[in-house]
Amino acid sequence: MTRHVAVLMGGWSSERPVSLNSGKACVTALETAGYRVTPVDVDRDIAEVLAALRPDVAFNALHGPFGEDGTIQGLLELLAIPYTHSGVLASALAMDKPRAKAVMKAAGVPVTEHVLADRFAVAKAHPMVPPYVVKPPREGSSFGVVIVPEGAPHPPQSVGTAEWPYGDEVMVERYVPGRELTCGVMGGTALGVIEVVPTGNAFYDYEAKYAPGGSRHLLPAPLSPIIYQTIQKLSVRAHEALGCRGVSRADFRFDDRGNGEGELICLEVNTQPGMTPTSLVPEMAAHAGHDFPALVSWMVEDASCGRS
Repeated sequence: MTRHVAVLMGGWSSERPVSLNSGKACVTALETAGYRVTPVDVDRDIAEVLAALRPDVAFNALHGPFGEDGTIQGLLELLAIPYTHSGVLASALAMDKPRAKAVMKAAGVPVTEHVLADRFAVAKAHPMVPPYVVKPPREGSSFGVVIVPEGAPHPPQSVGTAEWPYGDEVMVERYVPGRELTCGVMGGTALGVIEVVPTGNAFYDYEAKYAPGGSRHLLPAPLSPIIYQTIQKLSVRAHEALGCRGVSRADFRFDDRGNGEGELICLEVNTQPGMTPTSLVPEMAAHAGHDFPALVSWMVEDASCGRS
């Protein structure tokens, strides 16, 4: 009997457009793989919608708050619908950047120092010596990220404005210069390491992530074997320390301006990596021999409840 998969997409976070793109791509790939697929644009009535649909599996293509912070995962647990990606605890933990960093640090994954501060205080005075990065503690896709360069005469003013939509608490962390690297984990096994080179931006921001041509992806990343393998090992260690399941992706900065074996820092772990045509994990999976229909099929077959 053909399994019925509900692809959850959209939602109401800042990442709604990305989620819709991910969801549509996954619907097409799952249909190609032979599943019966129902696309679901998630709204506040999602419990009633899923109770009426009663799918065999929920493919979670949501991004951002409510989609990857443990909220939808808890609902799927209550409805006893097997689902993809990480469970309630891992999703909530990975989405909370300060707490995730504490767990990863305890597991031996290198992270940079940070402070939590009121955004209005940050707008008035430097919370640390520049260069540093200000970001919302519980957002994705680089939303709200502000880089304060070395020698900046004043702190970032945007975080203190009425237009700032990300809450009053911000995370401020030391800026790590260097190369942008990322590595996916699939079923507890590391995929390849990609170096992301933004084509027109100072860092890997929203446009670089999702606009066609916004960045170049170098796979395999041009690194020494020891650094390449270290990133793979640390990605698996972070995945396991946070309790992730299914597919995740760890992002790193590598400062090799000195002797080529410089500082390596894990920035965060994404439990709901993008699944758009420009996304990183599908590219890594293809490099490992899993085309897109095979990747999403593996995720469906890996789905379960009780994912912790």
